[in-house]
Amino acid sequence: MTNLKQQTDAQIAKTRQAKPEFMKSVDDLLASANEFQQGANAVAIGGVAPSFELPDARGKNVSLNDLLQRGPVVVTFYRGNWCPYCNLQLRAMQERLPELHNLGAELVAISPQMPDESLSQTERDGLGFVVLSDQDARVAEQYGVAWQVPDLLLDHMKKDRGLELAQINNGNGNVLPIPATFVLSNDGVVTWRYVNVDYRTRAEPDDIIAALQKLSIPSPQ
Repeated sequence: MTNLKQQTDAQIAKTRQAKPEFMKSVDDLLASANEFQQGANAVAIGGVAPSFELPDARGKNVSLNDLLQRGPVVVTFYRGNWCPYCNLQLRAMQERLPELHNLGAELVAISPQMPDESLSQTERDGLGFVVLSDQDARVAEQYGVAWQVPDLLLDHMKKDRGLELAQINNGNGNVLPIPATFVLSNDGVVTWRYVNVDYRTRAEPDDIIAALQKLSIPSPQ
């Protein structure tokens, strides 16, 4: 079975073959974003995760505090269901969800899409974790992972893929989350995180599970 990195690498290779000039421009753009430390202000390990209350895919509000009542929480930010890398990530997490639940953890995925657009009915029925809508990227900003999307990517989304972010995200047409994942202890403290402005790379489920396993190990008396 291939891991998530192998799957995303295959997607990168596929797109690079189809659009080599575009992908070279993306490489340069993301290298510049890394140089300017985009995402450097993300909530640090040892910091308290900002609380939030957001609508799920059916429009019902879900709060972080309620999720933490049940145990540790994995919070992952993704761009939307139009992003192939995001879909690979969510499917990989769905496959490993029983392991997360066995460790007493809940998974919540947050994107800027409107509640009724974030997932199809089939997708809603097939996922075993919470998907929330952060339309104005307010929560992403509080976590330090909101990103003003460069024109190169906005033009690609619109011209090559027919995507209108302002419509998909109910008015927010140029801010997306940096794909990021935070593991929170049941008191809301960040114990592990993955933050990378390169939207083509994601947190590996094995690493998330390892971080949760450390939480389940009693500390020495």
